[in-house]
Amino acid sequence: MTYSLHLMLLVGDVVPAPAPAVLVDALHSVRITTASGATNGFQLTFAVSAGSQLAGAVMPDGVLYAKKRVVVAVVLAGRCHVLMDGVITQQEMHAGRAPGSSFLVVTGEDLSLLMDLRHVRRAYPGLPPHLRASTVCAAYAQYGITPRSVAPVLTDQPNPVTDIPVQSATDLAYLRSMAADVGHVFHIEPGPVPGVSTAYWGPQNRAGALQPALTTGCGAADNVDELIFSFDGLATADYSTQRLEPPSTTACEVTAPETRLLRESLAASPARALRTAPLSGQTGRSLTRTLLAGLGREVAADPLTGRGTVDVLRYGHVLSVHGLVGVRGAGRAYDGRFFVAGVTHELTRDTYKQQFTLVRDGLGADTQAVTA
Repeated sequence: MTYSLHLMLLVGDVVPAPAPAVLVDALHSVRITTASGATNGFQLTFAVSAGSQLAGAVMPDGVLYAKKRVVVAVVLAGRCHVLMDGVITQQEMHAGRAPGSSFLVVTGEDLSLLMDLRHVRRAYPGLPPHLRASTVCAAYAQYGITPRSVAPVLTDQPNPVTDIPVQSATDLAYLRSMAADVGHVFHIEPGPVPGVSTAYWGPQNRAGALQPALTTGCGAADNVDELIFSFDGLATADYSTQRLEPPSTTACEVTAPETRLLRESLAASPARALRTAPLSGQTGRSLTRTLLAGLGREVAADPLTGRGTVDVLRYGHVLSVHGLVGVRGAGRAYDGRFFVAGVTHELTRDTYKQQFTLVRDGLGADTQAVTA
């Protein structure tokens, strides 16, 4: 079955509005890259000519100048999916000699770029990491950003008398640094409607409803163009360090907690670590912070990775990053639930394809059925 698709383009300064008709008519293709815990990017390609009105759009007072806000959304089967909410960072003009061969390429990043433009030095006396994250993100409410932070699994309450957390970095760098210290991620999720976003600071969410299954090896029921899996037995490691707790004069070994403390497994047979590694950089840190740091390094890698391409108009659904999806038809070792770690959207006037990356902590399906 082939579904119809409608693309929405909004532009503006702080509050985006529907793009001028001349801009929409000239839009040739859209490329959007999204990944869990990373800055997302977009690229818009416009067809231009010698007398094109787009010449003024790239000027300082135009709608395609640097730091202008851009929102890209699609409506598929009556449901709106916001693919990107970001700001323009770069423009390129490709002037061709033949008629119809000139293009304007506009590149940008998601709204987290706004958090990476100014170095800040600020103290947060008595605030644990998740409240610091909410405080930082609250400063960007004018862009429709709502903070959502999750407390670490182990309590880390700084004593304002002896330990005052201080930020000496951009807001984005500080948010990511705090997230890495406790096994969390930080990213901005656009939507659910154009113009609003959620700044998420917390663990990767590996629970909830499944997106429609990616099907391969089932003949006419297939909805993916290709699907390749790889398993890396060296991706995971057990982390430990030596600690000396006064008044004792003997160091004891501290081992990082198991990953299930932070997230549930998606595999019937989670991979076992084949190597051990030292947990460095923990001198002077509390035991709680050391345990959280070790947990963060253990959950940073998944041994099983799947990569493929899907035709959205045939799939009937926009595969979303940060969620779960089922795989069927790939065999006993690779069927089951996966976390969608990255998606690249490729849109033209006639096609909409997604290149995706799936990850899991081991082999084998932990469920007998996935969502059709």
